Amino acid sequence: MVHKIILPVRGDGKGDNVFAHAAALARRFKAHVVVTHCRPRPEDLLPFGVPIPAFMKEQLLGQARKLADLEEEGLEGEFAELAKQFGLRMTKKPTGKSASASWVEEAGRQVDVIKHHGRLADVSCVAKPDRDRNLGTNTLKAALFNTGRPVMMCPAVEEPPKALGEKITIAWNGSTEAARAVALTMGIIEKAGEVVILSCGTEIHGANAEDLQVYFTDRGISANVDRFTAEKKIGEELIERSKAAGADLMIMGAYGDSHEHESVFGGNTQYVVDNADIPVILVH
Repeated sequence: MVHKIILPVRGDGKGDNVFAHAAALARRFKAHVVVTHCRPRPEDLLPFGVPIPAFMKEQLLGQARKLADLEEEGLEGEFAELAKQFGLRMTKKPTGKSASASWVEEAGRQVDVIKHHGRLADVSCVAKPDRDRNLGTNTLKAALFNTGRPVMMCPAVEEPPKALGEKITIAWNGSTEAARAVALTMGIIEKAGEVVILSCGTEIHGANAEDLQVYFTDRGISANVDRFTAEKKIGEELIERSKAAGADLMIMGAYGDSHEHESVFGGNTQYVVDNADIPVILVH
C-alpha cells in the first residue's frame, strides 16, 4: 500500500502539475502527500568570494530572509488551494481514512531535503525533467539515487489526471533494477485493475516475463504478457505499448547502466525519461 507520498518543490512552476499527479495517487490509496519546500539559506544567496562589510552583510541577509518568507507564504497558500481543488484535506496528522496533504519548509540543499524525507516515503513525485531548459534533472537524480525508494516522474499535462494506477504496465528485462521495481511497488500492482508485463525477450539470467506472471499469479494478481520484438528503440517501444494498452502508469527499473553513460550514449531509461508522456515510476 501507499501511505506517504513526498513532493519536493522549489518554485520552478512545475509543482502544480506534479501535485495533481500525487493527489490522484493519494486519492486511490487514501494516502498523505507531504509537500517539502526547499528554502535556500540566506548566506547561500550572498556573492561568493566578494568581501562585504559587516553592516551590509546583515542588511543583505535580512532582505534575503524577507524574500524567502514571502516566497514560502505564497507557495504554501497556493498548495493549500490546490489541495482543496484536488480533494485533499490539509492536516499534519493523516488518518488513513481519506487523502490528505501537509506542507513542510526546510532550509538547505535540495538533495539533502529529498534525502531526509524521501527515504521514509512510499513514493517521491517529481516533474519530468526539461533538458532543454536544464530544469528538474537534479531533482530526479536526487530522488532516484539517494532515497532507495520509487520515484514517480510526472509529465506535463493539460488536464490533471483523475486516477492513477488503474491500468499499469511493467517493463521487465529480468534485471536487478526491474526486480527491485516490482518489489517496491507491490502495493500499487496489487491494487491495479489490469496489469500488463512488457518484454522484448532480452531477460537477464533467465528470469523471464512468464516467470514474473507466475510470481504474480501466486499472489492473486492477474497479469498479461506483451512480448515484442523491438523494431525501434526499446524505450520508445515501452512508451508506445503502454499507451496502446491504455495504461495510466508504467513501472520500470532505472539506469542499469550508469546515469552518466545513458545521458551521453543513450539508453532505455534515458529515452523514457526524455520522452514519456505518461507517468512512470522509476526504481534504481
